Order: sequence, then C-alpha cells, then structure tokens
Amino acid sequence: MLVACWSVKGGSGTTVVAAALGLLLASADPRGSCLVDLGGDLPAALGIAEPRGPGVGEWLAAGDDVAADALARLEVEVSPGLRLVARGDGPLPSIGGERLAAALSGDGHAVVDCGAPGSSAGLAVAAAAGLSLLVLRPCYLALRRALAVPVRPSGVILVTEHGRSLGRRDVESVLGVPVRAEVAWDAAIARHVDAGLLGGHLPRSLERALRRAA
Repeated sequence: MLVACWSVKGGSGTTVVAAALGLLLASADPRGSCLVDLGGDLPAALGIAEPRGPGVGEWLAAGDDVAADALARLEVEVSPGLRLVARGDGPLPSIGGERLAAALSGDGHAVVDCGAPGSSAGLAVAAAAGLSLLVLRPCYLALRRALAVPVRPSGVILVTEHGRSLGRRDVESVLGVPVRAEVAWDAAIARHVDAGLLGGHLPRSLERALRRAA
C-alpha cells in the first residue's frame, strides 16, 4: 500500500505524521515499511544522521533509464522494519511523481512525505497513492487552498489546536472527504521531535490518534 502525506500550507505537521505512520506500519507488518522523503526533513524528525549520497531526487532525475532496483538500493535502515529513502543532495525535479508512485505501489507499505506544498512531484504521488492523506490545520486559508488543489484526498489528518473555530464537521462538509484521524497539538510530541526521539518511540497520544489511519 502506498500512503501519501501532503499539505497545502507549511507547518501543518506533514513530516511528523508521515514518520509516525511509517513507524506504525513497520511494527504491524513483518515486511516492515519504507519512508520516502520528498521534503528533506524526515531524518531530523526521526533523530538520525542525514544520509549521504544520492536520494529520491537523484532517482527522479535519472528518468526512465534507471535500474529497476535502484530505488531500493537507496534505502537506509532507521529502526527494525523501517527504511528511509532520503531526499538527496540535488534539487527535486518537478517531474517523475507518477513513476515514483508506480515504483512504490507493489507489495509492502510505503509512506511518502510529499514535501513542500504545491510540489509537482509530490502532488503527482498524492494523486496516484492508494491512500492520499491531506494533513490540515483547520483554518479558512488552508481550506481554500485545499479546494483549489487538483488532487482529491482519500481523507484528512486533522491537526487540532485549542481555540480554533473550525473543527471536524466543518472540514468534512467543505472538502467532502472524511477526517480519518485527529491529532491534538501536544507539547510531548513537540519535545520528542525536538529531541530527536521520534524514531525510537512514538508519543502515546500520536500513536493512538494515527493507529486507525494506518
């Protein structure tokens, strides 16, 4: 199963959600799971050293001539069962997202952090994924941008904060897709990410919120 995590606005929590889903899927399946990083922040979120050498950016740039197993050879182990394909050193090409989605849609689980909002390659992966998850903080601007994007998500991961006027029902009514999980802003999650601990242990609140979405 290919899971794409994407957003329409920076700072939505897409990288943390992608990392957590990758960890949950890795623990639930003997085959493990693979995280693919189009944004460049997954190593920091997981608390591992930045992988050196080529990554998914170079794989995309290589085009159709790349060897069939080239993407798998870029994987590095993060923790038991969880592998990461880093972004790489070069610029991220704007094409090749459909090819990447096809390469990841075989057996096993792959989770893609689709990178910066509006990334052409990331949106192509989001459009082709079996499970396309829009990570959203409920505000008017984010909803307007989500409606303008030519990709329809399978569902929404809602990052909630105290004092927001918009909630689950508003999001589902406007976007016409279900909210699959609600992740409350939690200082414990922020501390885990800041300390580089996310790759070793998921905060319980984050695990509970996302387990059904995984």
